[in-house]
Amino acid sequence: MCSITRRDFLAGLGTALTAGAFEVELSEAEAAKPAPRKVAAVVTVYTHNSHADLIVGRLLDGYHLDGQAPRPNLKLVSLNIDQVAAEDKRRRLAAKHGVRLCQTIEEALTIGGSDLAVSGVLLVGEHGQYPTSETGQTMYPRRRFFEETAAVFRRTGRVAPVFSDKHLSWNWDDAKWMYDTARELKVPLMAGSSLPVTWRRPSLDLKRGARLSEAVGISYHTLDAYGFHALEMVQCLCERRRGGEVGVAAAQCLEGPAVWKARDAGRFDSKLLDAAWTRREQATRSKGRLEESVPNPTAFFIEYRDGFRATILTLNPANAEWCAGWREADEPEPRSTLFWTQEARPFGHFTFLVQGIERMIHTGQPTWPAERTLLTTGMLEALLISRLRGGVRLETPHLAVRYQPTFDWHEPAPPPQPLDLSGQSNK
Repeated sequence: MCSITRRDFLAGLGTALTAGAFEVELSEAEAAKPAPRKVAAVVTVYTHNSHADLIVGRLLDGYHLDGQAPRPNLKLVSLNIDQVAAEDKRRRLAAKHGVRLCQTIEEALTIGGSDLAVSGVLLVGEHGQYPTSETGQTMYPRRRFFEETAAVFRRTGRVAPVFSDKHLSWNWDDAKWMYDTARELKVPLMAGSSLPVTWRRPSLDLKRGARLSEAVGISYHTLDAYGFHALEMVQCLCERRRGGEVGVAAAQCLEGPAVWKARDAGRFDSKLLDAAWTRREQATRSKGRLEESVPNPTAFFIEYRDGFRATILTLNPANAEWCAGWREADEPEPRSTLFWTQEARPFGHFTFLVQGIERMIHTGQPTWPAERTLLTTGMLEALLISRLRGGVRLETPHLAVRYQPTFDWHEPAPPPQPLDLSGQSNK
């Protein structure tokens, strides 16, 4: 990364043992940092613990949301909020940090002038009161956010890196339009979930070119918001298989007893489910056999174009974590890990998401491929259409999305001190 995080700095201190040596190293590290890049943020709402608070808030209050270092090497200069909630934080934050509150996206990107005035754009279309599609997806205005951003790029003849939080859109057509427009305008684009960059317990990743045959993930809560996280969790693993990503041939969603019947029929490897299940750290309402604890499971079945297959099981109410198990051709036993998120403020996994954004804004190169999220966005829509149609198998020729992985996961620093959701210490 162009910016120097606290973890990077401490790792480079080596054997400096005296306070004097520490101060010299610190001043040299600070001097080596490039100037902060100016960033505009466009969000649906800005309430306490919303995604806007946890992403944009780190530019204002540091990675731990406590007003202290370490901080991203980015400066928020403008903010546009689509829906102003009663508990909105915008005026207090704007006054404290000198952020311009803007009535339009164009104003946020130009700071009221005629030219593009920022080096990066954050689009956070998550939370707020928006309609729901017939498949059960919240119709956040992510395409509109990007469309108005792209209009400024076209008018000014200049572009800046753009990060769009979570799904590219609630539907494939809009997502593909966003991706294609970014490529046309040569806009560095990133999107997606924090799960691919969060802690893993145990600390495992796949070597690029691994000979994978199957993966099974477990998830919880909703199929739209949390099912998307699960898809990104599995995709960040399986995209590393031999040959890279080649896209998805078919998708199917089953619910209820049909899921356990599919397991018993060998539709997915039950040993991989067991391997993922054993990684949970929270024993939530599990009372014996899984089918007794989870009477109404949901299964996402994903058939890739190269024969690889993945299954994601949403196991309410017995599960409240994201885990994955997979099988490599040259390994006798399955491997598995928990994708651990800090479910307390400051929600430390968002730090790693923001660090990836920071790197893109400073280098002009996406830290991970937008194609991953284009594919997971399309997978989720297809799976929820399958569910709407009673669990039919849908062929998905439009999801022939090919790409090579560009991101290597490394074990992050330990989680920061957890606070309660109000931001107070739990001690």
